[in-house]
Amino acid sequence: MFDPQKLLEQFLGGAGQQGGKPGLSPDLLKGLAGGSVAGSLATILLSGGSPKKMAKTMLKVGGTAVVAGLAYKAWNQWQASRGGSATPAAGANPEGTAFLPAPKAERDAMSLALLTAMIAAAKADGHIDEAEQKRIGLKLEEANLEPEARSFLAEELKKPLDIEAVVRAATTPELAAEIYAASRLAIDPDDPAEQAYLAMLAARLKLAPELKAAIESEAAKALA
Repeated sequence: MFDPQKLLEQFLGGAGQQGGKPGLSPDLLKGLAGGSVAGSLATILLSGGSPKKMAKTMLKVGGTAVVAGLAYKAWNQWQASRGGSATPAAGANPEGTAFLPAPKAERDAMSLALLTAMIAAAKADGHIDEAEQKRIGLKLEEANLEPEARSFLAEELKKPLDIEAVVRAATTPELAAEIYAASRLAIDPDDPAEQAYLAMLAARLKLAPELKAAIESEAAKALA
């Protein structure tokens, strides 16, 4: 079995950390800056548009902790706006909370859920057709991945878009918020098909409109 946490970090470009902050490694950044689609898993799988645009997105977003932190911050803003209490030890760091749990089994489940959600979101505009799957398959062969991880990604790409599978993975309200945040970061919200997908996903995840708006706001800041 592959390591879901490791694969998600590779996917988000957070495996190379500098000064304790999630980010892209120098070699990965060099490849992305040149528009290379072989440098990043997110670039390989989600670059229906411009590889350079995807590189910029991953550079701004960083690794798993940053995505979790985005949902965590939006959640606490939402709680505060409705007069509720924020998550214990609320702050910028979600480590040890439901958004970034300490137990390995919980962190693995979160990682798989976010990976599946981002790949599903990438299918929303229909750009991953058979020809695109073949192109991506060739790029995955070039990537430095464990065979099990490569097989997982290939199988996820072959599956038809299944929003219900994404929703089923949201076993907690906090994970539902993270899944929406990851999906929002994976795609271009200016595309009508992707707008419709995000709206449907938020409804199926039963996100409060105010929480959805807070996630959208934080995602826009992350990508600005």
